[in-house]
Amino acid sequence: MPLEQLTKEFDHLLQTGDTQEIREFLDDQNISDIAELIDEYPEHESKIIAGMAIHRAAGVFKILDFPTQQRIIQTLPPSKTAELLNDLPADDRTSFLEELPSDVVRELIKLLDPDERKITLSLLGYPENSVGRLMNPDYIYVYENNTVTEVLETIRRVGKNTETIDVIYVINENGELLDDIRIREFILAEPENKVKELMDGRVIALNAFDDQEVANEVFKMNNRVALPVLSNTNKLLGIVTIDDVLWVTNEEFGEDMQMIGGTQALEQPYLEISLIDLYKKRVIWLFILFIGGLMTITAMHHFEETIARVALLASFIPIIIASGGNSGSQAATLIIQAMALGEISLKDWWRIMQREILSGLLLGVTLALLGVVVIFIWHFFSDVFGEYYLSIALTIGLSIIGVVLWGTIVGSMLPLILKRLGADPAASSTPFVATLVDVTGLLIYFSVSILILSGKLL
Repeated sequence: MPLEQLTKEFDHLLQTGDTQEIREFLDDQNISDIAELIDEYPEHESKIIAGMAIHRAAGVFKILDFPTQQRIIQTLPPSKTAELLNDLPADDRTSFLEELPSDVVRELIKLLDPDERKITLSLLGYPENSVGRLMNPDYIYVYENNTVTEVLETIRRVGKNTETIDVIYVINENGELLDDIRIREFILAEPENKVKELMDGRVIALNAFDDQEVANEVFKMNNRVALPVLSNTNKLLGIVTIDDVLWVTNEEFGEDMQMIGGTQALEQPYLEISLIDLYKKRVIWLFILFIGGLMTITAMHHFEETIARVALLASFIPIIIASGGNSGSQAATLIIQAMALGEISLKDWWRIMQREILSGLLLGVTLALLGVVVIFIWHFFSDVFGEYYLSIALTIGLSIIGVVLWGTIVGSMLPLILKRLGADPAASSTPFVATLVDVTGLLIYFSVSILILSGKLL
């Protein structure tokens, strides 16, 4: 239903105040439409959730952003909060709880049924950003000696309580995973066939302690809607579904974009985060970049005498350091993206280095030729460079080549180094790379100037 029509009907129902009609109306809408309705009526968000059938309310709640979820939980009656949390899938409930302060989590966990409380505490026990935090413990398992008929009976009996029945998992008596089989294989098989006759042993699984990025890569490389999650002893603990991985990937993409732009990742939507928190997120990077700027000033001060003797050199500083900073930022962005997509890994560092050296040389030579042509044209119309215009052109050309080459090397290697150290590659944001290359670019520029212009202009 179009949003305009949806809001019009909801306005009418609010005016009538008929609780039963409101409930029927909300239960008839798509979950995504209800989420849009909550965005349009933030003052009624708790009433909307409370006015729905609890299963549908849980479906809406899990797709809302965290600040909205938090506001709803704070205003719902305790009994409704308990119903909602108990009906949420374990992985979605864990994702919500891990964002809350520990004292709030303790109080909410008390509202859970004993079984759900045990599952939630287990999931919260895994490291942050691990596959274990995404894991859903509700899945269908069978044994290799079961017949197809018995499998189908199991699916009918417990399938309604699981998030997906697309894949059935085969375990042994010790709970160890033997295989995973798509449900279509059981549907097409003869009823008397045994599970072991359908097994091929080509099982793909995740470890509960794997990073969530690993899950993203495995899903991307394999056409699966769900993957089993194992313990270190090969015990089947749960499953991870593609929708949870896509949700995490979307969040990580947003965080990476913010970090590449030179700020810490925001945990809340931009318009909802407080001014103080926004300040804290941005000031740290600005402070680091400010220190980098002071280093640039220090480098220029070191060559103050050289600049004083040939003031013309200062005119080319902006274009020299900009060329290096831009090339470094380009390289960093390409490498971070390639790492995020799984196109490269740490073991590819030497191949990356070779490609970036060649790329840096080609880009540097291209910009150097452009700079030399500009100097020649300038000299044709003005004698500002004097008799040593060829030496100045050579200085500018070689400096550009050196700075651009250095920029591409720094921009491509820094994300890999950070990854190797266990940090987020996106932290080598383009402003950071640009600032680092600015300082070293000045050193390259003035070193080349002294080498070529000594005995002439210096």
